[in-house]
Formats: sequence, C-alpha cells, structure tokens
Amino acid sequence: MKKISVVMLLVAAVAWTMSSCGGKTQKVPFDDGSDTVDMTALQDPTIYGVCGEGSAMNTLQIVTDLGDTITLDLTYARENNQVFGGLETGDRMAVVPNGKKTEALIVVNQMALLGNWVMPNPLDGSDEVGFRIKEGGILEGIEQSTLTYKTWRLVRGKLELISIREGAGEEEEVNLYDIVKLSPDSLILKDGEDTYEYGRQQEKKPLSDIKLEEASEDDYKI
Repeated sequence: MKKISVVMLLVAAVAWTMSSCGGKTQKVPFDDGSDTVDMTALQDPTIYGVCGEGSAMNTLQIVTDLGDTITLDLTYARENNQVFGGLETGDRMAVVPNGKKTEALIVVNQMALLGNWVMPNPLDGSDEVGFRIKEGGILEGIEQSTLTYKTWRLVRGKLELISIREGAGEEEEVNLYDIVKLSPDSLILKDGEDTYEYGRQQEKKPLSDIKLEEASEDDYKI
C-alpha cells in the first residue's frame, strides 16, 4: 500500500508541475514547439487612426484609435514612394512605423481605397471585373461568377483580400498584395511577379438622363 501511495504522489507532483509551468505544454499561435518564440515578431506593428491637422508635406500627425497623438517623419516613405492615397485631414490612415515610432515606413489612406475597382476581364476583355471595397472590412465582387469576396484589411502595409472560389467548398482563399499605386482613379497591386492594374469604375448614366436633340427642318435638307 505504501508503494502505491508513493507512486500516486509522484504522478500528482508531475501533473501539478506541468500545469504550473503552463507555457511548456500549451502552444501559442504559430508556435513551432520551441521555447524561443518571439511573440512581438508576430504582431502587426501598423498604427491605425485619423490624419490630424498638424500633418504637412513630410510630417504625418495621426490620432490613433487608442487616443494617442503621434507625429511621424514622412521623409523615408516619400523617398521610397510608400505614401499611398495622399494625406487629408480626417481620413482614416494605416501606418507602418519604424521601431521607435518616429518615422513612417509605409502610409496608406484607407479612405482612398474605398470604392469600386475594375479591370478588363483577363479571359476575353469583354466585361469589367473587380471588387468593391467598403468600410468595416466589407468586400464584394463585381461581375465575378466563380469568386465570392468576403473581407479585406491592411496588414503591414499590404492589402489582404479574402475570398471563396467556386468548387473549393467553404475554404477561404487569402491573397496578400503589395500596393504599388493608389490614386483617385488608379489602384495597382502586385502579387509576386504578377501585377494587377485596376481603375475606379465610372458610374453609368441611366438612359433617362440622356437628352436627344429634336429634329429640325435643316436636318432634312440635301
């Protein structure tokens, strides 16, 4: 009986030790099983907020979603063409800063991303296909018969689009694009060696708005 009690005590001690150490038996997201996982490297450093009135050509003042006001130097971002969509007081911004949060590396005007973006159908060029970016991460397809767009977000200055392809079940397809250009009427994205050039979709005027001139006698003269 004494031997059994000793064994039970040892098992209980080991179980208590493992539960108290926690991190040795429970893996964190993206954990490879080692004890040297740097969680800070997995975090997205992007600062989200609103462009402040103190912004200038080479300075961005951003009022963050946490209520802080931060001023960042834009020199690096300007020189490397990493300011997308321009600066407009009151617009929502996504900024990737340097480690000390004194300098902006990538700046994306989220408001400039909103809208309908289309390109000629790659298959035959007959129709315009693309997507509609809306506030709140809402993403909708435009003339997409085999692709259902779900959501969008900015990750480390890149545009992430999530969709479901027809015939692939419910499995989501995640695509991460580098932003090459973002202007009022142009959006250029790059995925590896592939480049996609979109234009802002123009509103089609209804037929009722098209006015025809009335015929006159002069129109029938030879």
